[in-house]
Amino acid sequence: MLKYILGRIGAMLLTIFLVMTLSFWIIRLMPMTIFENPEVSPEVQYKLEERMHLHEPKIVQYYYFLEGIILKGDFGTSVKLRPGMDVFDIIMVRIQPTMVLNFFSLLVSIPLGILAGTVAALRRNTWLDHVISFAIVIFISVPSFVFASLLQYCLTFLWPVFPTLYNAQAPNVWQAFRSMILPITALSLGPIATIARYLRGELIETLSSEYMLLARTKGLTQNEATWSHAFRNSMVPIANTIIPMITGIMGGSLVIEKLFSVPGEGGLLVDSIMAGDHFLTVALLIFYSLISLITILVVDISYGIIDPRIRIGGGK
Repeated sequence: MLKYILGRIGAMLLTIFLVMTLSFWIIRLMPMTIFENPEVSPEVQYKLEERMHLHEPKIVQYYYFLEGIILKGDFGTSVKLRPGMDVFDIIMVRIQPTMVLNFFSLLVSIPLGILAGTVAALRRNTWLDHVISFAIVIFISVPSFVFASLLQYCLTFLWPVFPTLYNAQAPNVWQAFRSMILPITALSLGPIATIARYLRGELIETLSSEYMLLARTKGLTQNEATWSHAFRNSMVPIANTIIPMITGIMGGSLVIEKLFSVPGEGGLLVDSIMAGDHFLTVALLIFYSLISLITILVVDISYGIIDPRIRIGGGK
């Protein structure tokens, strides 16, 4: 198991290095518009150029870029949105709303998706299964920003139950979280449907397998056989859906944050790309990639916990 985990960590480090390299070269090959910003004085422009080695060849800039990240934890300086401010500090200021939005979307999606998929499988071909299957098709087919617009129209305009936009200046935590309920809901619908669809298919296949019949002949009840054998075996392939689900939630939050005016990393990434703030853009791409890779690592390790065959293979 230890060898298995170390191998996955090594693969993650190699991947993040490739992401840093590709992000640097792709973004830095675009025109640098730092000197077109009238808000930046010539003195500040000169200091930024010296600090980030913009007068050097790009291969030298790449060397200092890696040196700053690996040895100093320095991701560079913003040149357009917050001239002269470290991009790491900018990310830290905006990280809380994004983490709250994505964390609660996952917290809602996983249990509700598992519940819906399990109910649909155990009540196969009943009206309840048909209703859940219809909802799954709708939630997967329609983008999250469409649901966000519908939620805003129905629950803030027709029936003013929730605030239309995120309230960063709310007087208490509950009011701030209340303004996050609609974006969390809009982001959760797609992942709920994804988990429910995969789990329903896996459970139906597992429940009709021969070893389930053997478990029943040994005296286990239907519920005992389902929860002791079918459910656990079905969760092994389902764990793999968490990877694209995390990526989908984080990608969807880029638009959702803009629609609900959530001051998070998604809106910051869009603004940095539009403004041509290269250093901030690269740092945000690395941030999103690192979150996705950590998620993949956690899912890979969970395979070894769920399925003993992976632990044995990793040990060998």
